[in-house]
Amino acid sequence: MEKLEALKISSMRPRSNILDRPLSKGKTEVSLSIVALLFSEIVQYSQSRVFTVPELQTRLHDLGQDVGTRIIDLYFVRERSSKRETKLTQMLLFVKTTVWKNLFGKEAEKLEHANDDERTYYIIEKEPLVNTFISVPKDKSSLNCANFTAGIVEAVLTHCGFPCKVTAHWHKGTTYMVKFEDFVIARDKQMEEK
Repeated sequence: MEKLEALKISSMRPRSNILDRPLSKGKTEVSLSIVALLFSEIVQYSQSRVFTVPELQTRLHDLGQDVGTRIIDLYFVRERSSKRETKLTQMLLFVKTTVWKNLFGKEAEKLEHANDDERTYYIIEKEPLVNTFISVPKDKSSLNCANFTAGIVEAVLTHCGFPCKVTAHWHKGTTYMVKFEDFVIARDKQMEEK
């Protein structure tokens, strides 16, 4: 009889689907050492399939784009109460804060606008997590594994309606240069006039 009551009680409790849980609760689920191991294996796998550093960076960027596409879809499935950003500055702040916190557990250090080009913005991160555990050989000293993160940022912005190209550069740590399409800037100006 007790078994029947226990079975009845447990069947009444709704089971939570993994897609229904918010992203913020999941940040303690994966240890840093596992992430470091997995990413180093991704870099090694990619390195074995290319011949030059630019090819490796392109491959990491492409893999990052695949991850970014899935991240933004998962975010909007889990966080149903969040609104879609329509202004460029708000979208960049969303990437700098919310996306960065969900991926790396902290915000990016800075978001800057280029003085000479209205289409260019910079996201600055002093010590990217993806570069922390990678040993770069002397013959590949120009390698910046943060191109993986650049791919993620590009996919997130593009899939949210802000098409751009994102590249990673060594400057003040790592700087992600976000260069938007002309129509994105024109649309943003038009929205500000209203």
